[in-house]
Amino acid sequence: MSRLVLAPLEGLADDILRGLLTRAGGYDWCVTEFVRVSGTLLPKRSFTRISPELLAGARTAAGTPVRVQLMGSDPACLAENAARLAELRPAGIDLNFGCPAPLVNRHRGGAALLDEPELLQRIAAAVRAAVPRALPVSAKMRLGIDDPARALDCARALADGGIDELTVHARTRADGYRPPARWEWLARLREAVAVPLIANGEVWDVDGWRALRAASGCADVMLGRGAVADPFLAARIRGRRPARAGETDWAELQPLLAEFWQQVRQKVAPRHAPGRLKLWLGYLRRGHAGAEGLWREIRALDDIGAVSAALDRARRAAARAA
Repeated sequence: MSRLVLAPLEGLADDILRGLLTRAGGYDWCVTEFVRVSGTLLPKRSFTRISPELLAGARTAAGTPVRVQLMGSDPACLAENAARLAELRPAGIDLNFGCPAPLVNRHRGGAALLDEPELLQRIAAAVRAAVPRALPVSAKMRLGIDDPARALDCARALADGGIDELTVHARTRADGYRPPARWEWLARLREAVAVPLIANGEVWDVDGWRALRAASGCADVMLGRGAVADPFLAARIRGRRPARAGETDWAELQPLLAEFWQQVRQKVAPRHAPGRLKLWLGYLRRGHAGAEGLWREIRALDDIGAVSAALDRARRAAARAA
């Protein structure tokens, strides 16, 4: 059976949403948002802030292992920080060569390094050498900056550097998140490297998962925005739920939404909490009519009480409809 991995979704899937999505079930492990490494040895709290799960055995409350992602361009500094992170016993360390954000790339982070395969190899080798052999070291990359011309070189460089697994988002940095993803490139990369290749990009449903596996030849898949849009996607792929969302799904999502709202209010300032909920609902609208209605109702609201009341009305309506 395919391994399923929950993607590192910067600005979207923090520890709260990771916890809820893994509770919905079906994931072999998940990856945190990135920890930016730039010139200094970070204190341990920098890692536990991004991944509070490190204080609980590096697992979500549902028991899903959590790998922590590092991003930077200095091999020695990344290695030093990886060694410190390893002291906290994460489920693994992941290296970010895929983030397309302009601010990140201007500071030589993420996908900006995909024209420098030699540097990728040095980073991978330095991190691999700095942490215990039993600790998995993986990497995530895109196909390139503007085109995939150096994708094979980058994949081979990371494999030669000693990573244990490679996830490839089948788009270039210039592609952003525009469909379609270039799944055909994944098959070429899979044949070029000896390490397991995890396919990623544009999987929104069970049919998309099947199509990606067929096009790439990859057994393992990382789910990103599709998992946020359908929290039951991994369970559907596992055959634990119907392959397509039904009328009861929105009602079954209500406890997750309620807990998300409660935890977000505890974590962020009141003025930021509604925006976090709106962001998730913006994805849930893709497959749930109830989410569309709720999103429309709260999109102009900034008051915590008004948003809570809207959520409660949505919960009662969903229960009646189910």
